[in-house]
Amino acid sequence: MELPSAAGAALTGGDDPQHPPAVRDDERAWRYAEVACGQCGAVVEVAKFSPQHSSIQWDAVAVLRCAEFSAAVADGRPSALIATCASLRSSIDAAVRDGRVEVLPP
Repeated sequence: MELPSAAGAALTGGDDPQHPPAVRDDERAWRYAEVACGQCGAVVEVAKFSPQHSSIQWDAVAVLRCAEFSAAVADGRPSALIATCASLRSSIDAAVRDGRVEVLPP
């Protein structure tokens, strides 16, 4: 059985359920860019896959520096349950507009 791939090359695999088709490694160009929050200066790594979909990599320093996260944690909320930081979201949107972060569809 021949399967089409995103790059136009074929992948091969058997029709036997015990031996599923071969799978190509993910070759998408994911580029993370550093973005600093305009409010508190927390620096995170950001990749954009669409205007609505972002991957944001926080480290411990950024979590502690983030004014919105710090306020929520001080109120007893765990940082893992905080959906977003509005100030950082604005900084990411500005970075996209300025061309510092590319939108790369998956």
